[in-house]
Amino acid sequence: MSTDNKSPKYAAPALGKGLDILEVLADAEQPMSLNALARAMGRTVSEIFRMVATLEQRAYLSVDANDRYSLSLKLLELSHRQQPLKSLVATAIPLMRELAGRAYQSCHLSVYHDGQLLVVAQVDAPGPFTMGAKVGALGKLSDTASGTVLLAFRDEAERTRMLAAQIRIHGELEIDAALLLRRIDEARKNRAVTSPSSRIRGATDVSRPIFGNNQEVIAALTVPHYERLDRPQSPSIPEVEAHVREVSERLSQLLCHSGHAELD
Repeated sequence: MSTDNKSPKYAAPALGKGLDILEVLADAEQPMSLNALARAMGRTVSEIFRMVATLEQRAYLSVDANDRYSLSLKLLELSHRQQPLKSLVATAIPLMRELAGRAYQSCHLSVYHDGQLLVVAQVDAPGPFTMGAKVGALGKLSDTASGTVLLAFRDEAERTRMLAAQIRIHGELEIDAALLLRRIDEARKNRAVTSPSSRIRGATDVSRPIFGNNQEVIAALTVPHYERLDRPQSPSIPEVEAHVREVSERLSQLLCHSGHAELD
């Protein structure tokens, strides 16, 4: 009997169907009706109806008033139960609160996850107004200060793999490869990135690497600096850079002493 090497050794069609639903909705820019979801999967409504209903009952999906489906936050909640990530966030949060208070700006912690940047922790700036990244937000490696930091401290082969994974998700890079390489070289030399935000006009991102066991980079600590008109005496960008450097070094020391392994 001949075998097809491309066929899986063991098949679980129902599980595969459920994962397809989650992946399609993860890429969707807006909630999808059952019909639209079935079309995107190349299946009929009857084929996916029971699976969608089960995922909704288990709180993996949310449904709006127009019977359109989207992912809930349950997958993010599950990911935060993972011990290395849980340990990283628990160790970082007290120092991030200190940083936000000293810089009078919000700050966030990002890790590399499957071709993208993932925000795993965030602390608001003091005061009644704040602006910052949301926990669970995904971004590109190639056009963010955090992403540049995470790319800078990987070897060439690993960096190539990370960017190839991004291209599979987002398409070709929107930045010239030579320019990206120069930014990565500068980040590695300076052990930091300070650059205008690619998302918010007038913001400057200040980012530094967080190292774990064996001096492997595991995260990027970033402050998006905005000019605070409500607080003109707030720290300048050079002062924020100094605060981020001190806190990132302390956090790295704590994680190295705890034997924290790299997240990927």
